[in-house]
Amino acid sequence: MAIRQPVVSVLGHVDHGKTRLLDRIRGTAVGSREAGAITQHIGATEVPIGRIYEMCGPIAGGKRFAVPGLLFIDTPGHQAFTSLRARGGSLADLAVLLIDIREGLMPQTIESIRILRQYRTPFVIALNKVDTVEGWSSEEGRPFVTSEGRQQDHTREVFEQHMYDVISQLSDNGVFADRYDRIDDFTKAVALVPISAKTGEGVPDLMLVLIGLAQRFLESQLEKGEGPGRGTILEVKEVKGLGQTLDMILYSGSIETGSTVAIGTRSGEPLVTRVKAILKPKPLDEIRDPRDRFDSVKELHAAAGVKIACQDTAGAIAGAPIRVIKGRKDPAIREITEETAIRIETEEKGVTIKADAIGSLEALAYEARAAGIPIRKYGIGEITRRDVLESSYGDVSYHVILGFNVRPSKDAEQEIATHNIRVFTDEIVYALIEAYVEWRDEARKRTETDKRALYAFPAKVLVLPDHVFRVSKPAVVGVRVLAGRIRVGESLINSEGRGCGDIKSVRDDDGNALKEGVRGDEVSVAIDGVTVGRQINENDVLYVDMIESGFKALSGVDLDEDEKAALGDTVAIKRRSEPFWGM
Repeated sequence: MAIRQPVVSVLGHVDHGKTRLLDRIRGTAVGSREAGAITQHIGATEVPIGRIYEMCGPIAGGKRFAVPGLLFIDTPGHQAFTSLRARGGSLADLAVLLIDIREGLMPQTIESIRILRQYRTPFVIALNKVDTVEGWSSEEGRPFVTSEGRQQDHTREVFEQHMYDVISQLSDNGVFADRYDRIDDFTKAVALVPISAKTGEGVPDLMLVLIGLAQRFLESQLEKGEGPGRGTILEVKEVKGLGQTLDMILYSGSIETGSTVAIGTRSGEPLVTRVKAILKPKPLDEIRDPRDRFDSVKELHAAAGVKIACQDTAGAIAGAPIRVIKGRKDPAIREITEETAIRIETEEKGVTIKADAIGSLEALAYEARAAGIPIRKYGIGEITRRDVLESSYGDVSYHVILGFNVRPSKDAEQEIATHNIRVFTDEIVYALIEAYVEWRDEARKRTETDKRALYAFPAKVLVLPDHVFRVSKPAVVGVRVLAGRIRVGESLINSEGRGCGDIKSVRDDDGNALKEGVRGDEVSVAIDGVTVGRQINENDVLYVDMIESGFKALSGVDLDEDEKAALGDTVAIKRRSEPFWGM
C-alpha cells in the first residue's frame, strides 16, 4: 500500500530558530515577515522527497525512500503542541525540538519535552546556531559531518563542551540523547543533530535523519488511508473574501470540494456543513504566509496542510476533528462527539481552568492533576464574566482561575476585582502551574499565621525547678516551652483541666519583653491569678487553654509532631469534663 508523508512538528523555545529552519528548508523568508520575527500562527509546509534528495545528496549515498516527503508544522512559541491532536493522541508522527546550543534548555523547551512525552511522540533534537560557536568556520548548506572536520581543534573542543552541556541538561529532564552519528540504536537514544538554520549547515543531516527514521520505524503507520477524509483543525480565522476559514491537516483519506463534513465545536455538538473551497499551498510554500497564490483544488489526498472554506464554521475550534461524512447518520459524527468530548475529572471544591484549544485544556488539566490541584470547572475560550461569578462561590482558597493562552473578557475584568478572584494566565503550562502553586503555598502560610495570631495555639510548658522569682500577684516563674508557642493574654490549664491563670508577660534572660516563647525557649512568665505552691508548682506541666471554635479553626493548619501531641493532650483534658468537646 502507498504511504503518506509523515507529519513533523517543529517545537522549541521562542527565538531558537524554528521558522528560520523551515525558511532554510523551503527557501523562503516567512520569519522576516512575522510580527517581531516571532511566529504568530501555526503553519504547515509540504517538502517533497525530491527536495530532500537535493539537500541530502552529498551524504545520502544514493539511497531512495518510499516516504514521499515530509509535512512540517511550525508551532509558534506561544502555541501548545497539544492543539495538534488526532484520535486522542498527537497528530504529529515525528517532532523536531530546536535548542540553541549556547542558551541550552529554556522554559518552552522543557514544556515541549513534557508534552512530547505525554503524547509519546518520537522526536529528534536540532542543536541550532552552531555557527555562533567561537571560531566556527561556516559554509552555506554544508552537512555537519563535513563541516565539523573543517574546524580547528580549539573550536571543536568548545563545540563539544556546549553540546555536552545541553546533553547533561537533557539528561536532568529525563532525555538520553547523543549525536546522531554516534548512536547505534535509535530506539534507545534521542538523535541530536547539530545545525545552523542561518547558514544551512547540518540541515541535510537533519533531513536525512528524519526521513530515515520515518522509513525505518513509522512506515506501517503511514499507510495511506483510503476513503473519507479525516483531519484536525489547526486554526480558525477570518480571510478577506472568504470569511471564516479553517487551516487543517488532512492526515487520512481524501476530501473534495462539495463534500459534506462534520466538525468538532466548542459546544461538543458536531457541526455538519459543506466544503465550498479547498486551497492548497504549492510545494515548499507555506499555508500561513504563502509567497504564491494558493492552488484551488477539487480533490485532496492525505497527508496535506490546507485551508478550507465551508458554508458554516460556527463554533469550530482549534484541535477539533473534521471528517468527511455521507450524511447526518454517518457513524463518524458519533466519533467526533466522543473525540471532542473533554474528559477532565472535577471535584466539588477546586479551581477553574480555561484554555484556547481542546488539547491545551487537557494538557493544563494533566499538569494540574500532577501538582495535586483540584479542578471544579473547565472550558475553552476566553475567561468570561460567568467564569468569574461562578469562581466566587464557596471556599475562598479556590477563588482562582487558571488561563492557558487566554485572557479575561472586558466584562470579566470588571468583575475580577469586585469578587476578589485571583486570575493566573500564561503561555507555558508548567509556568502557569508553578505560579499558582507558589501563590497557594504563600496564601496558606499567611492563613496559618493569621490563625495562629487570632487563636490560642496548642502549647505545652514545664515549670522549671529553682526558677520561682515571685510567688503571686503575679507569680513569676521560669518555664521551658516543650511544644507550640505561648503569648501574652493566653490562659493556662493543668493536666486535670483546672485553670492556672493568665500570662501577663513573657521575658528573656535579660528581662526583655518578648511577643512569644516558642518550642525550646526557656523564658520567665508572669502569671496572674495563681500562687506558686497552690495552683502551680515547680516541675508542673501546663497547657495553653483553647476554646472550641479556635480548635476547629486550626483543623487545616500544618502542625509539627510536638504541636500535634500537645493538641492531643489538650483535647483529651477538655473531654474529661465535656465528652463531645471539639466534635
